[in-house]
Amino acid sequence: MRFVNPIPFVRDIARSRAFYETRLGLKVLEDFGTFVLFETGFAIHEGAALERTIWGDAAATQQAYGRGNVLFYFEDQDIDAAFTRIAPHVDLIHPVERQAWGQRVFRFYDPDGHAVEIGEPQIMGEDE
Repeated sequence: MRFVNPIPFVRDIARSRAFYETRLGLKVLEDFGTFVLFETGFAIHEGAALERTIWGDAAATQQAYGRGNVLFYFEDQDIDAAFTRIAPHVDLIHPVERQAWGQRVFRFYDPDGHAVEIGEPQIMGEDE
């Protein structure tokens, strides 16, 4: 068995597709209407459609799908340029900060309230 990809539920598939394409620069590999797969393996699914597929009915609530219990992690070779490009268009959690492990990252919310982290690539040692 192998893990393939996360599939977050989104309220508005067109809005979320545009966000991940425009703000993060992801390229669409497949678009099936209610499901979009990006070249990176990241995917989004229209929440109501996926709820009906899994549980037979969509929840009546309009509560945000992002609930602070998952973080989507991406890397960018130029973290400062990514921050400059993305930060003005998102609900920022925090600007670029150096983490305890040495990596520089910033975090924000996507249109559905999912937390997203953009980090500089980790440089692994030769024996790791």
